[in-house]
Amino acid sequence: MVNLIKYVAVTCCCVVGTLDAQVARGLAESDYYKIESVPIPENVILEVGGLAFDDKGRLGVSTRRGEVWLITNPSSAQPDFQRYAHGLHEPLGLAFTNGRFYTAQRGELTRLNDRDGDDVADEYYNIRDWDLNGNYHEYSYGPVLLPDGDMLITLNLGWVGRGASESKWRGWMMKLTPEGEMTPIATGMRSPAGFGLNAKGDIFYTENQGDWVGSGRMTHIEKGDFAGHPEGLKWSGEPGSPLNLRMEDIDDSDGLSLYQYQEKFDAVKPPSVWFPHTLMGISTSDIAVIPDGFGPFNDQLLVGDQGHSKVMRVYQEKVNGVYQGICYPFVEGFASGILRLEWSDDKTLYVGMTNRGWASTGKDKFGLQKLTWTGVVPFEVLQVNAESDGFRVSFTKEVDRRTAANPESYLINDFTYQYHHLYGSPVVDQQERTVYKVEVAQDNRSARLFVEGMRPGYIYEINADGVRSAVSEQLVHPTGYFTLNAIPGDHVHHQHDMSATSVFSAPDIISAKRVTEMPGSWLDGPDETITVGTIPGMKFDQTEIRVRAGSKVKLIFNNPDDMMHNLVIIKPEKEASVADAANRMGLQGQEKGYIPDSEHIVAHTNLLEPNESDIIYLTIPEEPGTYSILCTFPGHAASMRADLIVADTPSN
Repeated sequence: MVNLIKYVAVTCCCVVGTLDAQVARGLAESDYYKIESVPIPENVILEVGGLAFDDKGRLGVSTRRGEVWLITNPSSAQPDFQRYAHGLHEPLGLAFTNGRFYTAQRGELTRLNDRDGDDVADEYYNIRDWDLNGNYHEYSYGPVLLPDGDMLITLNLGWVGRGASESKWRGWMMKLTPEGEMTPIATGMRSPAGFGLNAKGDIFYTENQGDWVGSGRMTHIEKGDFAGHPEGLKWSGEPGSPLNLRMEDIDDSDGLSLYQYQEKFDAVKPPSVWFPHTLMGISTSDIAVIPDGFGPFNDQLLVGDQGHSKVMRVYQEKVNGVYQGICYPFVEGFASGILRLEWSDDKTLYVGMTNRGWASTGKDKFGLQKLTWTGVVPFEVLQVNAESDGFRVSFTKEVDRRTAANPESYLINDFTYQYHHLYGSPVVDQQERTVYKVEVAQDNRSARLFVEGMRPGYIYEINADGVRSAVSEQLVHPTGYFTLNAIPGDHVHHQHDMSATSVFSAPDIISAKRVTEMPGSWLDGPDETITVGTIPGMKFDQTEIRVRAGSKVKLIFNNPDDMMHNLVIIKPEKEASVADAANRMGLQGQEKGYIPDSEHIVAHTNLLEPNESDIIYLTIPEEPGTYSILCTFPGHAASMRADLIVADTPSN
């Protein structure tokens, strides 16, 4: 399999080895965009569910604890916090219009009104309610305001070991009038926490990896669309439904991608942008349009990621009436899991965070931070546009023509994801593409890449790591992922035979740390047999295992879960470095079972598909201590771990 994460050595003497301190320092995100925390009083648990400014410039914050806070002067060193409302049922959204706040509770859209002007809501008005069955996963999000005064909400599926629509309209986007009239818009949604409008007023929503969802993605939503998860189709026969599609129409046995599935049903809407799992993020959240004056990317989109505590950037184009585009990293290092993004009038981006129950790389339980532009323009890819025979890559600054015109400065690979009922998808049908010619524009601000074998329906990893600016700067983020839905000028209906390439089989890893046959020196057999399994929620079925130092162990690992897992035993206090190394393996990690080359690994199993097992034999280290057991599949290590207690005394 082709290694997608490569780096090109540029041999131009004016580039390699001559970057001065100023250029090298400019490679950091923090030189261009600054993260600062908004001070939060000690008695306020600000698990942010929604953000909205009122007409006085105060920032309203709804929380998962059921409160709404008003923050006066949020940009100051000592902002003032006033509790505006409380007793709400986990409001995961907030909007302000016509002098009032609106929020979606679990079971209703609520209007909050301060009738006597004391900055405390004294009216909680139920505009419209909807069904609930008590499942913890039945979150409700919004509202998002539309230009005509109507509002959008989205309703999360429940979770019963899979996404389930056990209450009416779960898995749908709904439109509500201020008077409470509710109209179904589209379905196929699993966990639609992020949704909003782009600069042109079109609606998009972001989705997290899960069952029927191979990886995080963004989808353009129009009335009557089906975005991929079939559970919401349970209600497509209800009055007012804009779809005729039924749950029984969706079958994943034919091995098609979601892009190909639109050939079967017109209602199917494939994503406009995929966010490859762990390479970009693991749980996409809110959407915000970049305003003019926040760097060179005005009218592009920022997308938060809850699991990776980062913000990503998206550029989109419309070809043959279809949206498509590319995503790049933007800024990482936020304090907690990002759920909400909101602009202030002075073009500061306020970032609302929470991670209770939702693990994140930012370790704070909650937070409110702000992101500002320093005024310095980074050397970045500004945008990527599809051409009939490749891509046009535009830059934020003039490029060095020698490096930009060199085909070896670029690496392009394409791949896709399976559309199936299992949780997530491996990368499938991965192929390297040849850049056979490059033409640099006269203004040195763009390069046209001529690429062999363009395939619509695939995600293109475009790495421009060899390109330098006119003053020898490296790109801050050289790699982006372009979702190609339509080739300009190509009106051919493409058919792709994936029968030989789309079915992924986890590799059988040959490793000195994966011993699959009992050593001949074990004349009396193993001292102990240990069986470890998996349970839903990305967890092992044990949290602690005790063994004797130096003992001979037969370890059986069973994976009855609906997603892939491995089991890796790691030396004491080295689990973080191993997990990080696995995350950094990128797409090449799949072919190695996400087992990084690390001296800290004691033993490991194969990467197991659902309902598979593996048996390994290992001699427990002589050194007593607490060793770690992890699943190193990207995104799993935060919750999927156990302690292996190695002691001089026999195990219990």
